[in-house]
Amino acid sequence: MRDFILAKPIDMSDGFKDFFDTIGLTGSGLVTKAIAAVIAIVAFKMLMQLSNDPKIAMRKGAMAMGTLFVAVVLALYGPTLFSTVTKANTSSSPKD
Repeated sequence: MRDFILAKPIDMSDGFKDFFDTIGLTGSGLVTKAIAAVIAIVAFKMLMQLSNDPKIAMRKGAMAMGTLFVAVVLALYGPTLFSTVTKANTSSSPKD
């Protein structure tokens, strides 16, 4: 029987920093994923509490789907969106 190596061994003795570097998440990326997960849970809860009245159900369902859309966009593009906000302007002279 052949031995299969699925992945090369990685030394993670430095703790969580190595782990997050391995999966490609920074601290800000992890925070935006957590915020998106909480928003998605809220959206699913909104979907589960729909009314029997068709008008109210359509309104609340649309709000829940919009909230879920925001959560998905934040999960996909959150680190990119927030990285533009936190970058400091290093040039001291204005452009001509």
